[in-house]
Amino acid sequence: MSRRVRRKVAKKGKEKVIFPCYPEIEDEVVPPPERNYVVVDWTGLPDDTVIQLFSCLNYRDRSSLSSTCRTWRVLGASPCLWSSLDLRAHKCDASMAVSLASRCQSLKKLRFRGAETADAIIHLQARHLKEISGDYCRKITDATLSVIVARHEALESLQLGPDFCESISSDAIKAVAFCCPKLKKLRLSGMRDVSGDAINALAKHCPELSDIGFLDCLMVDEVALGNVESVRFLSVSGTSNMKWGVVSHLWTRLPKLVGLDVSRTDIGPAAVSRLLSSSLTLKVICALNCSALEEDTTFSGDIYRGKLLLAQFTDIFKGIASLFADSTKKLKNVFVDWMDVKQKDNSLRDIMTWLEWILSHTLLRTAETNPQGLDNFWLKQGATILLRLMQSSQEDVQERAATGLATFAVIDDENASIDCGRAEAVMQDGGIRLLLDLAKSWREGLQSETAKAIANLSVNANVAKAVAEEGGIEILAGLARSMNRLVAEEATGGLWNLSVGEEHKGAIAEAGGVKVLVDLIFKWSSGGDGVLERAAGALANLAADDKCSMEVALAGGVHALVMLARNCKFEGVQEQAARALANLAAHGDSNTNNAAVGQEAGALEALVQLTRSAHEGVRQEAAGALWNLSFDDRNREAIAAGGGVEALVALAQSCSNASPGLQERAAGALWGLSVSEVNSIAIGREGGVAPLIALARSDAEDVHETAAGALWNLAFTPGNALRIVEEGGVPALVNLCSTSVSKMARFMAALALAYMFDGRMDEFALVGTTSEGISKSMSLEGARRLALKHIEAFVLTFSDQHAFAVAAASSAPAALAQVTERARIQEAGHLRCSGAEIGRFVTLLRNPSSILKACAAFALLQFTIPGGRHAMHHASLMQNTGAARVLRAAAAAATAPLEAKIFARIVLRNLEHHQTES
Repeated sequence: MSRRVRRKVAKKGKEKVIFPCYPEIEDEVVPPPERNYVVVDWTGLPDDTVIQLFSCLNYRDRSSLSSTCRTWRVLGASPCLWSSLDLRAHKCDASMAVSLASRCQSLKKLRFRGAETADAIIHLQARHLKEISGDYCRKITDATLSVIVARHEALESLQLGPDFCESISSDAIKAVAFCCPKLKKLRLSGMRDVSGDAINALAKHCPELSDIGFLDCLMVDEVALGNVESVRFLSVSGTSNMKWGVVSHLWTRLPKLVGLDVSRTDIGPAAVSRLLSSSLTLKVICALNCSALEEDTTFSGDIYRGKLLLAQFTDIFKGIASLFADSTKKLKNVFVDWMDVKQKDNSLRDIMTWLEWILSHTLLRTAETNPQGLDNFWLKQGATILLRLMQSSQEDVQERAATGLATFAVIDDENASIDCGRAEAVMQDGGIRLLLDLAKSWREGLQSETAKAIANLSVNANVAKAVAEEGGIEILAGLARSMNRLVAEEATGGLWNLSVGEEHKGAIAEAGGVKVLVDLIFKWSSGGDGVLERAAGALANLAADDKCSMEVALAGGVHALVMLARNCKFEGVQEQAARALANLAAHGDSNTNNAAVGQEAGALEALVQLTRSAHEGVRQEAAGALWNLSFDDRNREAIAAGGGVEALVALAQSCSNASPGLQERAAGALWGLSVSEVNSIAIGREGGVAPLIALARSDAEDVHETAAGALWNLAFTPGNALRIVEEGGVPALVNLCSTSVSKMARFMAALALAYMFDGRMDEFALVGTTSEGISKSMSLEGARRLALKHIEAFVLTFSDQHAFAVAAASSAPAALAQVTERARIQEAGHLRCSGAEIGRFVTLLRNPSSILKACAAFALLQFTIPGGRHAMHHASLMQNTGAARVLRAAAAAATAPLEAKIFARIVLRNLEHHQTES
């Protein structure tokens, strides 16, 4: 049943929400008499209530709501609602900034992302702006930053990072110093060189500058930093080429320096000791992930009374708790408890605010680089610190801590591998519940980062289970509906990872996740490649489940996925869309999705085109989809008509050095198409024999099977059989038949050889001049002897001589059952043969070769064993063609080999069983 239109009651938890019905024409709608409907005049709400409602919305939704009526338009423009603006989720160009300008006259705080938005900031005309924070700043230039600070003289805080500001130089810092005399906080990341002139300009023109951060810079003039007497908090975390002898001598003279962050640098014990012992004002040094300091096992910061050193070898919670008069409370709650301290110690408040920021930054950077030897730190302290920082009152600290949690457990981003111990460490102390609660925040930046953390951690099965049990699926499904692209993208990624677990697929469907994912494809069809890739990936996982695949189809998923395959140019989206279509088509007779995909306009043509992609993953999934779709007769012919034979042969020819996955699917798609004799002939003419023989020599078991299956089908026609011989296919098939670890590969290789040498190819080979015919005849005879030898050896590997002797002496069902069990190839029950193929094996029972007789009887046994997926189909074909008479003759023939007789008797017994069942 479609979830879109069939119900008016939408369940959320235990509540019920009644959707109003809006008639399209003048029908009168009479509410049920037992219900009391109350008409609410929203415009009659008190102004402060409306403003409170507006304050919980992002600027986009606030603007939309303001447009509903004149009263709300006035209230929506209230200065208190526009003191802060977060533009990170959207590309804000000059025209958008101009449209927002009328509301930004009282704007105090701005967060943005990227150079394009930076260029547009001046058009907001927010002359009273005090705080600017930007990320993705690599392309922001000196000119852009200079214009921004020139237009915002009241600026008190400027933060650009944590990504590198590669295009910003010391000239821009000078401009900041000249234009922003009220500047109190300056934090810049990844600058190449911070010159002494620039720092001296800050010292001269910004007398209130108390918080400086030059992070991950290549060069900073440490002498000049010693001249900034107003600085209280200084961070050079990650900065290289520092002269620590100069630092420890000059910075100890800074009269107001309280906190110093030297994390991720090469500072040594001597410099740390001098700073702690010589500075009269310094209270805290943060030196996390400083290898030179950590290698000195004799060093300890405990000897400096009243001074705090935070390093990987120290107890960070205990150290921070020591800053407070009452340090008896639970240590791990120190980041939460300090906000409730009754004594108003502004200095301590400033220290804790700074500590939260630099710890969140350092831990995130450390998680991104993932240096060796930190497992113990992450498990004992790091994960817990990040969880506690997520409860900070500072938005950027919360977001950075969430990003840290999303990053620190990742081992291999490309292959979605995470450290299980680190991921499960987050589960301690209610970490999953905390993440999910914060994901419900109205702040979209926090929603995005917590959803990312949930998504990454859910790669671990135990974390995924905890997320599901705590209601995370419903939360993620709700966030995926967000109009904020970043939120929708990360939430959809969470559903993608959760959908890997079989136990979560049904829960995602029950939460309305299938409909949400399909809707996302239409909603973000332009400009949302990240959302589209994750949505298609989640649908691909869900489509692997039979029941969920039906829900995907009912929700319009087939049309949505085909639209992506046809129109989207992003390779990640193409790959996941093709994979989803492959999984939708993988359920065979259990549902109608295979046919539905084939009937969707442009689906098969799009998949054929994707097999020509430059991206291996796209080619692999497209070939897999065509393989699955080729099981439907109409699809098979439509694929061929759409150029599928040529495309797949070209793919097989080009993938000799590709991954086993691509090789398997390329051969598999040709196997599926070659079920049709017309397609089989076309594949041979297009040059498909040689690449399939090459794939048959692969080291991968799965490739063996698909290549052998394709060659088996191709060998059905004499022309292709001869091509296989001429291309050197006999040795390859003989090798498969005798050495492959896959029983299926050996089985189908033996059947291909049996087709090739049952006599039909001989007449075809003799066409031509007399000398050519004689030469081919001599060559074929040698190949025939080799093939028959290995066919016989293959059949004998499934023959227990004692069991055969017992079965020959007695017709008891138990004796035949024992032979059947020994001979059975479980996977062969999934093969479906045509009437012509079954007839070919029946004909082989009359072949003069005793080896081919035994092989044919063995094959018919596999195809008719009760319980096989297509056993009833094969039995019906045999009964309709009078095969029982031939089988009885084979079972009774005096000259027939024992194997052929026993196998024929078993097949007769199978036919009787199926006739009784039908």
